[in-house]
Amino acid sequence: MDELELLKKDWKKGEDNYPKLTYNEIYKMILKKSSSIVKWIFIISLLEFAFWTGISFLLKDNKNAKHFDELESDFLLIPFAILGYVVLAYFFYLFYRNYRRISVTDSAKVLMENILKTRRTVKQYVAFNLIFMIASAVIALYIEFSQNEDVISKVELASANGEAFTFYAKIIGLTIVTLGGAILVLLGFYWLIYGILLKRLNNNYRELKKLEV
Repeated sequence: MDELELLKKDWKKGEDNYPKLTYNEIYKMILKKSSSIVKWIFIISLLEFAFWTGISFLLKDNKNAKHFDELESDFLLIPFAILGYVVLAYFFYLFYRNYRRISVTDSAKVLMENILKTRRTVKQYVAFNLIFMIASAVIALYIEFSQNEDVISKVELASANGEAFTFYAKIIGLTIVTLGGAILVLLGFYWLIYGILLKRLNNNYRELKKLEV
């Protein structure tokens, strides 16, 4: 049980040996907790971005990265990467803006609205990352089938032997399984990190609703 819950419990007892908290005092504690949570959402999103950026730099000289370089796919990959960075930068701005707004909120009603906005922003951020991962897989497949001479030859051979459907089914099936596993891992990470923070933020929202009654 956190500090706020302990003090609220003591407050409700109404015993003389415990401090009696006013509406404003409880509101300020909820505000402080909410501001801290949103700050951590902002910090963790930046750390996540730094982690994946670092991984991409470490893997830029590996076999797969060199493979796509050889396929001359920059005309598609570079604009796609730029789009991803722009959208992520926008989300970082939203997280920071939510933190600043909550930090200076002076009304329980406005604080509740800002908590709801933060929840929506986090959900949109998670959805974007998942969609971006799926789009990346689709683009990678497109590049392979349109630029990779070995894959093109295998497709032509499969078509000539009447096995085109089986060939495509295997590729698509393998992609779905691999992508599904990656999505589950990512969702698990988001649930563990952002889910816990949002749960605490939801608790603060419910406490504010009680204060407003």
